[in-house]
Amino acid sequence: MKLKRRQFLFLSSLSAISTSFLGCALARQNNQSADINDLTTTIAANIAKEELLLRFVSVADTGTGDKGQYAVAGAMNAYHKEKPYDLVVLAGDNIYNNGEIEKINAVFERPYKVLLKQGVKFQACLGNHDIRTANGDPQVKYAGFNMKGRYYTFKREAVQFFALDTNSNANWKNQLLWLEKELSLSNAPWKVVFGHHPIYASGHYGSNPEFIKIFTPLFQKYGVQVYINGHEHHYERTRAINGTTYLITGAGAGSRPVKRSEWTEYSAQKLSFAAYEVYTDRIEVSAIATDNSVFDQGIIQLKSA
Repeated sequence: MKLKRRQFLFLSSLSAISTSFLGCALARQNNQSADINDLTTTIAANIAKEELLLRFVSVADTGTGDKGQYAVAGAMNAYHKEKPYDLVVLAGDNIYNNGEIEKINAVFERPYKVLLKQGVKFQACLGNHDIRTANGDPQVKYAGFNMKGRYYTFKREAVQFFALDTNSNANWKNQLLWLEKELSLSNAPWKVVFGHHPIYASGHYGSNPEFIKIFTPLFQKYGVQVYINGHEHHYERTRAINGTTYLITGAGAGSRPVKRSEWTEYSAQKLSFAAYEVYTDRIEVSAIATDNSVFDQGIIQLKSA
């Protein structure tokens, strides 16, 4: 069949339009595939960047065996179910009133039975009540507290922890020489020091001027980002002071009133513990009450020495 010139030109135009449309569709599909691949790569990179390195909690002044301790322990159990962790920093006064090791079942093993059964490791230091019996030696030897001595260090992922004996009868000369040596040798990006007594505090005892003179320059020199303590029975988080954030988590069984200081970011008289999520560039801190509510959150940025 012969086509008239007008019919031929019309069909030719349709063919050109179809080819152009198909080409555009294929190009769009290829571009979309490239965009999706780029997006997938970006998401994967962000996930890798945001990977959680370590989760741990801290609590102190716990060892009463009373309802306050059990209430905080219950909140720690609830948090563990939602966000599993396997490390607790236990910052002293582990056994009230006089550090009697024969009370260990009543004031430690029973209250934290659920966590202990799931392999959560407690790393303790000595408080002022703990040294009233045999200078705390039975607690140092107690396997459940995982103490390598009256002061010691251990590593978890990108974090190195340094546990101190902050009591007045501590061997301060040797301990400070040890601490500076260990800090100088550490290549961990995150350095966390913990002891029982406060350096900065707005509660019953307040700040310790002698500790401020000793520890503030030492922490600044070696890039310690966090100091955790008890003794004060409240929660308090400071702003970064010369690169170090000071956290009091001593309301593990009872609480006392607390005020605010010029360097205080948040303080509260609440039975509570603190949870820490460690990332490459920051630590996210949450203060958690016995009703499982988060009443404070803060970010500690990575600082280098």
